[in-house]
Amino acid sequence: MSLPVLRIGVTGLNGRMGQMLALSIASSSEAILAGGTSRSPTGNSSCPCFQSIDELAAVSDLIIDFTHVSTVINHARTLEKAGKAWVLGTTGLSEREQAAVNQAATHIPVVQAANFSPGVTLALSLAKKMGAALPASLYDAEIVEMHHRQKVDAPSGTALAIGEAVAEGRGVRLADVRESGRDGHTGPRGDNAIGFAALRGGQIVGEHTLLFTSGTEQISLTHKAFDRRIFADGAVRAALWLREQPAGLYGMEDVLGL
Repeated sequence: MSLPVLRIGVTGLNGRMGQMLALSIASSSEAILAGGTSRSPTGNSSCPCFQSIDELAAVSDLIIDFTHVSTVINHARTLEKAGKAWVLGTTGLSEREQAAVNQAATHIPVVQAANFSPGVTLALSLAKKMGAALPASLYDAEIVEMHHRQKVDAPSGTALAIGEAVAEGRGVRLADVRESGRDGHTGPRGDNAIGFAALRGGQIVGEHTLLFTSGTEQISLTHKAFDRRIFADGAVRAALWLREQPAGLYGMEDVLGL
């Protein structure tokens, strides 16, 4: 028996990612765009635009959310109360904001990811395995990322996710070994450090390289995104997968069956 068409609501519908999500939803035979939120509501009767997440949740089966960290706690509480599934791509969450997501996931199904690209998801899986196989005592781990000149956060959420994967593989906390933004007389590299370098320029969608360097060899793992549509398509894929899942906190590795 086929499932009913999924009504997807998109936060920040008129933003760059919101527009990409609208295109991805339109190309799916299993979903429709129920509406969106926007600071300046626009739209038509077939795709209404609201100013509040409460109104959007009322007309949607599931919400895809790529907005700002400042909205996460409110969105978590609202969607938990409304009983609506949540695909969350917002990055840079504090412990308090992440706790709100975790709490919501005890009552609703949530897919949370720093990056919805299948390629990045596979790279994260490999990064964890590489971290476990290439010990810090022998291999220095460095992560280099480059994005478009408008990006406001650094390192990127994806770069941090790669760092978390390496740290997990090594059995350490990233917060304890992270080195970012080296400048001036920094002294020698920390023995167990996971280093980050962030580059900005032009309109590069996203490039990430993980490097493991020893005294005798170097291994690199690189992912390049050419079109933001890959993130939107991945989020819609996650949404379609999530509608059949019970309450819980999932990642893209669950969506891909890794």
